[in-house]
Amino acid sequence: MKVGVLQFSPALKGKDANFRKIRELTKDARLDLLVLPELCTTGYLFTSTKELMPLAEEFPGGSSTAFFTEVANNISGYVVAGVAEKSADTLYNSAVLFDPSGYVATYRKIHLFDKEKEIFTTGDLGFPVFDAGEAKIGMMVCFDWIYPESARSLAVTGADIVCHPANLVLPYCPRAAVTRSIENRVFYLLADRIGAEKRLNAELTFIGQSEIIDPKGNVLASLETEEALITAEIDPAQARDKFVTPRNDILNDRKPEFYR
Repeated sequence: MKVGVLQFSPALKGKDANFRKIRELTKDARLDLLVLPELCTTGYLFTSTKELMPLAEEFPGGSSTAFFTEVANNISGYVVAGVAEKSADTLYNSAVLFDPSGYVATYRKIHLFDKEKEIFTTGDLGFPVFDAGEAKIGMMVCFDWIYPESARSLAVTGADIVCHPANLVLPYCPRAAVTRSIENRVFYLLADRIGAEKRLNAELTFIGQSEIIDPKGNVLASLETEEALITAEIDPAQARDKFVTPRNDILNDRKPEFYR
């Protein structure tokens, strides 16, 4: 498979501008799987649910569904994107999966970061795994990374690739992504944003450092703080070999009865 991660600076409340930026940065790409950052169509730093609600969308349906279907068609593959999802009067910080025929699935962020708790509702869909062509993929969003159970849940359910849209501000997450790859023997696609947002008394600077990591923790492609698309060729079958030594299968040797 050829996989890609897009790093850019989404415009706050600038959905059409963000569509144009994603379209421009991916226009020449041909990928089996593309991962975009968290809240990539809306920006991040909202002051309330009320402020964000007009920009949030139901999935499937709406302009973002049409746009991500277009991107999937253009790259001839699957797209994972972080979005503000609306369901009735509830907002979720979600990741959505699309293929060239349209909407496939949704993951709703479970571990909300800081003031997100004042805007979003905790996800209620668990950590599902989906077929994406040659691989099984799982999705998690930003702060899910700090809980090893997130990636482990996806690995135990059969994910070959962890797709991780993010808006990172803590500097050590990219290092933890390498650990998550090693401890689960999975490919890891971290799609972070760059730039800064300032609202009222809050200001956030996003660290970038997007990367593509293999099941042994090798970084196949990475960025610092530039706006770019990175790609790598991977063999998903490598993530199905869970043996660290001939006698140690990283998942089958678990002892859940002792974990408390």
